[in-house]
Amino acid sequence: MDWNIDLKELSIRESEKVEWKENGEDKDVAKSIVKSIVKTIVAFANDIANMGGGYVVCGAGENKDEFGFPKIIYKGLTADKLKEIEGIILSHCRDRVSPSLSPIVQELENPADNTTRILVFIVLASPKAHSYRDGETSNYYVRIGRETREAGNSILTRLLASKQEIIPFDKKANPNVNETDIDVLFFRDCMNEMKLIQSSKSLEDYFSDSEQIAEFIPPLCVKKTLDNKYCLRNFALFMFGKSSSISLYFPDLYISLSIYNGTDRSEPTAERYLLTGSIIEQAKKAIRLLKTQAYTVFDKTSNKPNQVKYPIRALQEALINAVVHRDYEISEPIRVTVFSDRIEIMSPGSLHWGVDKENFLVGKTSPRWRNQSFAYLFNKLQLAQSEGQGIPTIIRTMKEEGCPNPIFEIGTESVTCILPAHPRHKIIQKNTFNPLTV
Repeated sequence: MDWNIDLKELSIRESEKVEWKENGEDKDVAKSIVKSIVKTIVAFANDIANMGGGYVVCGAGENKDEFGFPKIIYKGLTADKLKEIEGIILSHCRDRVSPSLSPIVQELENPADNTTRILVFIVLASPKAHSYRDGETSNYYVRIGRETREAGNSILTRLLASKQEIIPFDKKANPNVNETDIDVLFFRDCMNEMKLIQSSKSLEDYFSDSEQIAEFIPPLCVKKTLDNKYCLRNFALFMFGKSSSISLYFPDLYISLSIYNGTDRSEPTAERYLLTGSIIEQAKKAIRLLKTQAYTVFDKTSNKPNQVKYPIRALQEALINAVVHRDYEISEPIRVTVFSDRIEIMSPGSLHWGVDKENFLVGKTSPRWRNQSFAYLFNKLQLAQSEGQGIPTIIRTMKEEGCPNPIFEIGTESVTCILPAHPRHKIIQKNTFNPLTV
């Protein structure tokens, strides 16, 4: 098929799905150029960003003109060099990529020199995850923005999960637990609260591998292949399981909440709570404790006499975000620390691979779920905002109450949300004024 490719159009609109290889005549074409091209072909085929695929353009480059607009540099390839590159690339895609790939190849006329051509590899998104063997090692590659990167750790997990080669943690079957580990009364109450009870079904009907409790949630159970007995998925245990079963198999699945009288951890701890049980119970207990920190002070000398220390909605969203988006494969609890001037909520696991850090910090990132079933069901319980609204809600409610902006510390192993108290509380505390609370 002859595809109608407009390189100028690609330069303007498709920068994230185009790789430009201007130096196609490089003498080391059999090594560095070929490896770079094939890795990018693999990345486009893996299509972790759901772009549909991409283009590798050989013999042309992208630059900016004097006004800052995209400009294409047409260097071109001779006939011999074009055939050489095409042959080596297709050979590598066939012999060193697993499963093998067959990108579509198209030659374009060079507008700057009719004696040369532009070579384009068109890569369609694949339903499989592909790796490239470079020497003795094979690695997976993905496209992040305009760069081709080796997929490691959480990105590789996400890639394989998206290709259904690895099941996401929350939906993974846990062979150690079964329906007897469900707290049936708590499950019934949650189903009623989520308005998911169907009169035509009993609760026992859902303890199977065929009945779903909601449209985007898989069945609670999976049938084991060896004995045909049922075991629970992780989300079923985490959300509806008995406290004893959860603590037995996941001893780090709890929330640690500490309250200090001062502004740092060097002062004696006034109160400390270890919140256990299902993640729903943990979240509700933590929210109740945090609400005691959102008290109101009264100041008759101000034009806004009633001022909360923290907006309750911001506290709840920050806590639920920590529960829903944490990495449950890291053996570390959620830690909530209350100081006299701020509240810090630390969630194990860094940002989801698909979340842009800069957009995240200003509340404009697209929604991405690490644990989709948790997010969906917490929304049904009206404990969480709809997709992508948690961070914007925190930022908005803090601003509306006159509180300082929230601070997000993003590390490689955790994300911490810091909510500063309203400045009036600090002033009142400094003046040793005892606020009335409601």
